[in-house]
Amino acid sequence: MHDVMLTRILQSSDNITIIGGGTVSAPLLSEALRFAPMLVAADGGADTILAHGHMPRAVVGDFDSISDRARVAIPADRQHRVAEQESTDFEKTLRAISAPLILGLGFLGPRIDHQLAALNTLVRYPQKRCILLGPDDLCFACPADLRLDLPIGTRLSLFPMTETTGVSAGLRWPIEGLTFAPDRRVGTSNRVTGPVRLCMDGPGMVVILPHDQLHAAITGLMAGAGASG
Repeated sequence: MHDVMLTRILQSSDNITIIGGGTVSAPLLSEALRFAPMLVAADGGADTILAHGHMPRAVVGDFDSISDRARVAIPADRQHRVAEQESTDFEKTLRAISAPLILGLGFLGPRIDHQLAALNTLVRYPQKRCILLGPDDLCFACPADLRLDLPIGTRLSLFPMTETTGVSAGLRWPIEGLTFAPDRRVGTSNRVTGPVRLCMDGPGMVVILPHDQLHAAITGLMAGAGASG
């Protein structure tokens, strides 16, 4: 293990799955690995990866959660300790890696404070194209222009982490003309009526979908990345 500054640790052409300290089931991990086969641990997530029979490509964090057993089992050159306490382990890890797509598991757990911190990080790094995946829901930062192909009736929630506006198509309750903010209007429990398009005037909106729409979420995010690139 060695201390590092907050610089790029891992740049990959493969999609990456980040594992956090929350509970991650075997089916959830298997699903994520189909889309993002490279494993990276955020601190104590290293123990979860080892418990599932895998070896992380890298471990990033302040190392206050990883066990001594995991430190011994994982090669020292894959352990990257970031000592600063101004950011969460998820943020440290997200800043340290680069990949076309990142899936995050173990961040949408039972602790509300941890979930809110993860959402805060998502909207501050929208260029990372990161989806947080839980047993019931998934969420990601909405890009400036997003198109989703979802079944009619699918629940689609929009939760703002800052004041933001936009326009929509394919939603039962359109968002045009509305100003969203975390202490005012939010957009939970909307419903899909057709092909979805969201055009946001700025960053800060989180899209929340049922877990079973992971493929649609990935397709929409990656298509938008291709169009912008």
